[in-house]
Amino acid sequence: MSFSMFHAAVPGILQTLKALDGILAKAEAHAQERKIDPAVLLNYRLAPDMFALTRQVQLVTDFAKGTMARLAGHEIPKYEDVETTIPELRARIAKVTAFVQGFAPADLDGAETRDITLPIGGQPMTFKGQDYLVTFALPNFYFHAATAYAILRHCGVAIGKRDFMART
Repeated sequence: MSFSMFHAAVPGILQTLKALDGILAKAEAHAQERKIDPAVLLNYRLAPDMFALTRQVQLVTDFAKGTMARLAGHEIPKYEDVETTIPELRARIAKVTAFVQGFAPADLDGAETRDITLPIGGQPMTFKGQDYLVTFALPNFYFHAATAYAILRHCGVAIGKRDFMART
């Protein structure tokens, strides 16, 4: 059986975007119920040298759209990082979800051997598509999603593993 880049990427990305949207909805309800300014949650970080929740969500969506576009050989959609509210972050997730849903398996045919070059730390780094997906893009995507979850969990939002997994 051949390695399917589409099936290695798309189902997990879509599941995690759905989960992230769900935990942000719970965070919004949590803030309303407890009369907490949502900005407190959005600006929270787990450590002083880590990104805050808002940036974590932006990075999740950046990795989702960037991964798919690079693998398909398409232009990466550019979004301004201007979200300051939970509804704005959820709208960004919806936009990226629609973008990812627009890909078909055939769009990624041959992606496993496509050269993908990124500037990392100011230096170009080139991957073959499969290595890019498996060793760089997906680990970064899941790292930022898990960090967003951890921030909200740490802030007392009533979420658990099922919320992170978004299994229906």
